Amino acid sequence: MLSAQSYRRIARASAWYDLAIALPFATPPTLAITWALLGRMETRLGLAPLPELTVYGALFANFFGTVVLVWSVLRLRGDAVQLGRYDAVGRGIFAVWMLVALSRGASPLIWVFFALETAFGIVQALPVTKARNPHAPPQTPA
Repeated sequence: MLSAQSYRRIARASAWYDLAIALPFATPPTLAITWALLGRMETRLGLAPLPELTVYGALFANFFGTVVLVWSVLRLRGDAVQLGRYDAVGRGIFAVWMLVALSRGASPLIWVFFALETAFGIVQALPVTKARNPHAPPQTPA
């Protein structure tokens, strides 16, 4: 079980992580730079080169980046526990899509993101202890 304070820290860390990961995909110019850098990294690691990014791939990458940026800011400003629960579900779904992509030949580097999505998802699904109200009368055993 996590304390509410620990849960908030984890939920905020996951939101900051998402901001950092999604920002490079949010606009056409940053996506072009990011795709080129990822391509070079793949080549240096001896992996298959990335395919050319089509206009449709770029459009959906920009959609992804924009939606995740907005979702991240909402989580940084909102109720950490409630939004963290939704985020855990979303991360589970993202992890499934990553497994699908990996099974179809996507870059093995996706495993790094799969591990992070899965870890944040599991931790954000853990139970949270209820904060005691300091003004509530002490409970007496029944």
